[in-house]
Amino acid sequence: MPFHGIVSGKCTRPLGRINLPICFGTPSNYCKEVLTFEMVGFKGMYPAILGWPCYTKFMAVPSYTYLKLKMPGPNGVITIESMYEHAYDYDVECIEYADALVESETLIVNLDWLGSKAPDSKCCALTFEPTEAIKLVPVDPICLDDWALRISAILNIK
Repeated sequence: MPFHGIVSGKCTRPLGRINLPICFGTPSNYCKEVLTFEMVGFKGMYPAILGWPCYTKFMAVPSYTYLKLKMPGPNGVITIESMYEHAYDYDVECIEYADALVESETLIVNLDWLGSKAPDSKCCALTFEPTEAIKLVPVDPICLDDWALRISAILNIK
């Protein structure tokens, strides 16, 4: 089943699932459970995203305001903390990555559209015939070869 919201404006289908043992806490007070992760086929800023299935299995309560995750352990409450700077840096990187991904896909679509509108290769600039008199001017006056510019013989110079 597809899911949304990992990369802004994108929808993806999981490639598969993997069961991994996850452990929170310290050696004296820890909680360990096996979680099932959905694997996706695009690069993201976070290697794993813990959501409601994780919170339910660990009976954890997230606080997005304080960047803390609290859950019951065998010897008291286990608290997982993060730093605001770290979270902010990850969010900025994630947004920049999502924007770059959307821009690259837009560029690919535009290039495909331009490729379909490419001029006919049989139409060539060498078939242009001017209606006025032309004058051939050599590109290199020292070396007189076949390279010359075609300019109008009746230019108005003021």
